[in-house]
Amino acid sequence: MSQKTILKARREVGLFPTAPYHFDATLHKPDHFPSADNQWQPGIRWQTMRWQGKPLGLKFENCGTVERPHISLDIWSEDELSQHFIDGLLAEICYRYNLQLDLSPFNERFKDDPYLGSLIQKWQGMRPLNCNSLYEYLIIAIVLQNATVRRSVQMMQALFEAYGTPLAYDGVVLYGFWQPEALAVVAEDELRALKVGYRARTIQRVTAEFASGEIDELDLRRQSRETQRQALLALYGIGPASVGYLLTDVFHHLDEFEHISPWEQRIYSKLFFDADPDEPVPVEQLLTLFDERYAGFRALAVHYFWEDLFWRQVHEPVEWLEKLIRL
Repeated sequence: MSQKTILKARREVGLFPTAPYHFDATLHKPDHFPSADNQWQPGIRWQTMRWQGKPLGLKFENCGTVERPHISLDIWSEDELSQHFIDGLLAEICYRYNLQLDLSPFNERFKDDPYLGSLIQKWQGMRPLNCNSLYEYLIIAIVLQNATVRRSVQMMQALFEAYGTPLAYDGVVLYGFWQPEALAVVAEDELRALKVGYRARTIQRVTAEFASGEIDELDLRRQSRETQRQALLALYGIGPASVGYLLTDVFHHLDEFEHISPWEQRIYSKLFFDADPDEPVPVEQLLTLFDERYAGFRALAVHYFWEDLFWRQVHEPVEWLEKLIRL
């Protein structure tokens, strides 16, 4: 385990997302597995971040309303940061967190939808969240492959403890991700010793492509969706299910919905057809339903149904969902 790094320097800035903006429903996703790089309580999210090689501790605090959003952002670092660095960091945060997303076309089109309309009203201003770089998101996607939520949590924690950096700031200690270059020199056997199984090779190969500069996230953002899709599918061990998440969360394609994993198939079958999750509706039938109802915003529409389900699970356990989560 790396020695704890204490972040002493603090800089406060204001963020003003487009309205409407739902702070908690955007900055906390109950369906995401617990991870040691963040912490949440109503109205506040702590999140580590590495930007331009510097480990940072972020604290987002809600200071506004849905219709007049205002976020106070504290940026903690080892040393004082230049204004140039801060400007670039804020632009990156604005992109990753979808702060300037205009939800009005989506809200207007589906506000009277018999299924989605009530959820838009309930979660007004909610949007998909991505706090991580493309590389970090891929590591998370890899530990999610063919594993229960509990197993994914264990693998991610093992990786943080072996290669991450504990960052102390604002009264919390959270892990920061490693740089790809640091992990690129690690042997596959060393990764396997962390009990990540076959994923060790995938982690190693993907890390090597980022460390060598073969994958440039900022350049990839400027490409078409299909170019992005092919670049992601070309990565070792990354399949269509992971690519779908990446295109939606990392690259903000809100109509990306071409693949449904077996786990999601079971949940969607119950959610949209009230079918037994053990006897799920065919994937083709589910995709047709989403195409017919929500073309143009398929990923965003499903996001509202999905997040509403998991928020309900937080407050009152949903028995059939409990069996599928297995945390």
